[in-house]
Amino acid sequence: MKQRPYNFSAGPATMPVEVLEQAAAEMLDWQGSGMGVMEMSHRGKEFISIYEQAEEDFRELMGIPIDFEILFMQGGGLAQNAIVPLNLSHGGTVDFVVTGAWSQKSHHEAERYAAEVNLAASGKESEFTTIPDPATWQLSRGASYLHLCSNETIHGVEFQELPNLKALGSDATLVVDFSSHVASRPVDWSRVGLAFAGAQKNLGPAGLTVVVVREDLLGQALASCPSAFNYQIVADHQSMYNTPPTWSIYVAGLMFQWLKRQREGTLTGVAAMEQRNIAKAQLLYDAIDQSQLYVNKVAPHCRSRMNIPFFLQDESRNDAFLAGARARGLLQLKGHKSVDGMRASLYNAMPLEGVQALVAYLQEFERQSA
Repeated sequence: MKQRPYNFSAGPATMPVEVLEQAAAEMLDWQGSGMGVMEMSHRGKEFISIYEQAEEDFRELMGIPIDFEILFMQGGGLAQNAIVPLNLSHGGTVDFVVTGAWSQKSHHEAERYAAEVNLAASGKESEFTTIPDPATWQLSRGASYLHLCSNETIHGVEFQELPNLKALGSDATLVVDFSSHVASRPVDWSRVGLAFAGAQKNLGPAGLTVVVVREDLLGQALASCPSAFNYQIVADHQSMYNTPPTWSIYVAGLMFQWLKRQREGTLTGVAAMEQRNIAKAQLLYDAIDQSQLYVNKVAPHCRSRMNIPFFLQDESRNDAFLAGARARGLLQLKGHKSVDGMRASLYNAMPLEGVQALVAYLQEFERQSA
């Protein structure tokens, strides 16, 4: 079989070949049902079995406690920026920690729904190259929740540990946008009240948003919250108050099963993926740091394992770099338009061999540019 190109897209992102092949094989007839998943009633026994298995596998994979609901919704992370305050702000104060473009968007959107939005901390002064020390955060008294993005896809900043809000003197619920590194590392659910993720980076195709919410946070939505966005109503209807994104749930379920099969020594699932992701990221960061042509501006203690932005010291060479990469089957390396430069996204489905191929090209291009 011909080697597929290595796709470093930030999302929608690369997926495992075996998952794509299984989805293709079942496209016209899912397990002898005579229907493809896209043709099934979401209330029929066939799809219900797909949904229930996906939910069970995701709970096991992520170690999600039984007192958390798993909701399969639509609208992506951007929709959750509105849905969260509609459900959890209580019409009062909410805190935000802004560490990049996505938490910045979340902050601005919440201002439309919460009575007061407090910017507890921001990395803007550093041009989002670091995360403010939690000890310096200016937390509000009585805030209903604190929102953060635990991995910033554009700026390449990642929380290596989620904050303990109680230790910081806050009773606020921690809300986490973990869209771009979900399932890449374990989550300490004892510190989290709600986490959400668009599926299109690490969990499958676009169209599905996974929300993990502690049960005691349900039933608190503002009266103005649309029914389809009310977490309590969604939970009461097992994510089927409206027609769910059935195909995306099905493929995400295949991804969950693929993740559960992964092994790294004695480790399995997410723990195994974390070890691979550490190795992949370290390989690429080392190549960048040891070069004279490339630079990553993010502080080492908060560098993302998933999204690695880098810049050429001579940016007049950008087009040549990208053309050479495409010729070698290294795709989607152009940085986000808001920051330019380059970006390599090393999601779970990116094999070590892809990173090795990228590092070899980085070194080759630097030699040619000398």
